[in-house]
Amino acid sequence: MDTGEGILETVEVARLIVDLIADRKGDDIVLLDLRKVSIITDFFVIASASSDRQLNAIAEHVRDELKHKQQIVPVGVEGRGESGWILMDYGDVIVHLFSPSARAYYDLEGLWREGNVLLRMQ
Repeated sequence: MDTGEGILETVEVARLIVDLIADRKGDDIVLLDLRKVSIITDFFVIASASSDRQLNAIAEHVRDELKHKQQIVPVGVEGRGESGWILMDYGDVIVHLFSPSARAYYDLEGLWREGNVLLRMQ
């Protein structure tokens, strides 16, 4: 995603991912800015879905839309809806899609509480 246009492009990609998750009715979407607290990535997008099928549909929608409309493909994708957690690594933006119980268990917002919440959609 680093094409020389700077951090704004990364923020725009993160916000686009938020919108794509919202398109598929993801729940409690959070955009977390980690630039000051992590060297691993710049942003986390964290969201929940009420079923395995919805988790898979959200991940597929994000992957397909970014690939076809922005020519952005993930570095890697781990997990499936059936596991309760799908991780999509876009380098500077990492997407975490959770079942409600897995999200509560892993508590990424608590673990990364020093990050700045840029956006929260209920």
